[in-house]
Amino acid sequence: MRWLVVGASGMLGQEMVALLGARGEDVVGTTRTELDVTDPVAVGTVVHGYDIVVNCTAYAAVDAAETDEPAAFAVNAVAASSLARASNRSGARLVHISTDYVFDGHADQPYAEDAAAAPRSAYGRTKVAGEWAVRAECPDHLLVRTAWLYGAHGACFPKTIARAARERGSLDVVADQLGQPTWTADLADLVHRLVQAGVPAGTYHGTSSGSTSWHGFAAAVVGAAGMDPAIVHPTTSEAFVRPAPRPAFSVLGHDALRAAGIEPIGAWEDRWVEAAPSVLA
Repeated sequence: MRWLVVGASGMLGQEMVALLGARGEDVVGTTRTELDVTDPVAVGTVVHGYDIVVNCTAYAAVDAAETDEPAAFAVNAVAASSLARASNRSGARLVHISTDYVFDGHADQPYAEDAAAAPRSAYGRTKVAGEWAVRAECPDHLLVRTAWLYGAHGACFPKTIARAARERGSLDVVADQLGQPTWTADLADLVHRLVQAGVPAGTYHGTSSGSTSWHGFAAAVVGAAGMDPAIVHPTTSEAFVRPAPRPAFSVLGHDALRAAGIEPIGAWEDRWVEAAPSVLA
């Protein structure tokens, strides 16, 4: 199969291209400078001839989207629609990466794949629109939601926390938001496994198992960086008000993976231990 990774310069895109190449797949990656995803004609030309299209591109500046929702919509919704339409026309299976921000964050148990979307931010609204477009324009799709993504390529929460801990010696980190820290290498592996298995079209959740708070994750990061986790102190969301509301509960369920015979990503703690050397290098 021929793979096209759109958004190949991003944290996940780089990981996706590297993993597919290492596994002997015929893969090509396109970056923002090589492909304007908001240009449907350009998208249609690039997609032609590929069997699998993985959409890793996104307007992910959550706070900036609150004051520039049209820009976020252009990438997260319009470009997703163009990629879906082009994939369908060329007979390609589309893998579209989405987010926990499509939910309201008010749940007390993991969100099911078919739970009702109720975004509370501009970013979430534009990602929901992208999901609708993918479902409408490309029946042969795998919509993979992820959350709390980190990796070796580019900025991410663990790198920021480790640097801040060294510089300041003490940190206050939010303890009332729960989620699933997820390594880009694990998500790339999951995408490959889903495609290789030929799972039914539909929505899947690509997050680590278990859950923790940002405080819990920060403590694990600081410990992995060789510092005392006790320097990380818990605080509340009210102490760090941001333009875009953050989901208080971002834990996603994995029933669809299990139903398709696919093993979910392992426990976040174990995966962080495996990831830390490369992410913090």
